[in-house]
Amino acid sequence: MIELQWPWMLLALPIPILVWRLWRPAPENGGGALRVPFYARFSALRDEPGSQGNRARAVVSIKAVLWSLLVLAAARPAWIGDAQPVTSHGRDLMLALDLSGSMETPDFELQGQALERLSVVRAVAKNFVEEREGDRVGLVLFGSRAYLQAPLTLDHPTVIQMLDESEIGLAGEETAIGDAIGLAVKHLRDRPADERVLILLSDGANNAGVLEPVQAAQLAAAEGIRVYTIGLGTGAQMVRTAFGTRLAPGAGQLDETTLKKVAELTGGVYFRARDTASLLGAHAQIDALETTEGEAVTVRPTQALFYWPMGAAMIGAVGLLGLASLREWKPWASRARPEENVGATNDSEPWRATA
Repeated sequence: MIELQWPWMLLALPIPILVWRLWRPAPENGGGALRVPFYARFSALRDEPGSQGNRARAVVSIKAVLWSLLVLAAARPAWIGDAQPVTSHGRDLMLALDLSGSMETPDFELQGQALERLSVVRAVAKNFVEEREGDRVGLVLFGSRAYLQAPLTLDHPTVIQMLDESEIGLAGEETAIGDAIGLAVKHLRDRPADERVLILLSDGANNAGVLEPVQAAQLAAAEGIRVYTIGLGTGAQMVRTAFGTRLAPGAGQLDETTLKKVAELTGGVYFRARDTASLLGAHAQIDALETTEGEAVTVRPTQALFYWPMGAAMIGAVGLLGLASLREWKPWASRARPEENVGATNDSEPWRATA
């Protein structure tokens, strides 16, 4: 079905007629006129039946058609297809990633190679964001302070780029878990209810910031925001010895009790990611828990058609200009008798000059 998106533009169709009827003609000049001795020839051409009159009417008709095509193009004709159902998604999901100094601990393994925690977490998080089709995703980076790196957006490539650019120590060497939750709540609370989720990944304990994690979790629960927490690492930590820095097993600094409490207060789940496989499993479970479909909506594909009448009008205008140029080009003028330019007094025999 073809529709006009701006049908009110059709009101411009009678503009040329209104201008012709209402615009005052130019005043006639009362001065002397140029006497053309061979005017009789032009008068004869003008008086030929069906020559000038038919040509003028044809030109006016062509111009009217061209104006109508331009007005039709301005009305934006478009082809509207049949309605098609589309399932909508509507989750608002915020990632909060720990960038404290402990995230450089190389206790994760990928393809047999030891890697620091942040490298693996970034790779898994990027894959998770790519699979969140239709969801708005944001990114909070935190260390000694929490920063909003990417607001909630459907532009997933930008969020992935922000993840690639995150570096250890970018937000400080300490861990402000409470501030990260509070910042995420601030940007999630104005979104629709039952569609707000925070995923917090950390390998340490809250030792910076002004907001306690449990207090921040209570604020999230009051706003109806679920918080999924993921504790990272095997518990090993980097220690300095007389032979340099080495990886030593131990309890580490991960505060699992607090992370579990945060998830419990908000209706989320706590996951323990000791290696790459368990981290992938945690993201897979969150993806399964938060995969929902919104109400079915219908869309109608639209294709613009304005370029067809516009193109036809441009071609017609070029054709009119070509015809006008041909009419002005007079090949017989070069073969005219030189006597015609001599002052003549006889209208019937202009080439005879008076001695």
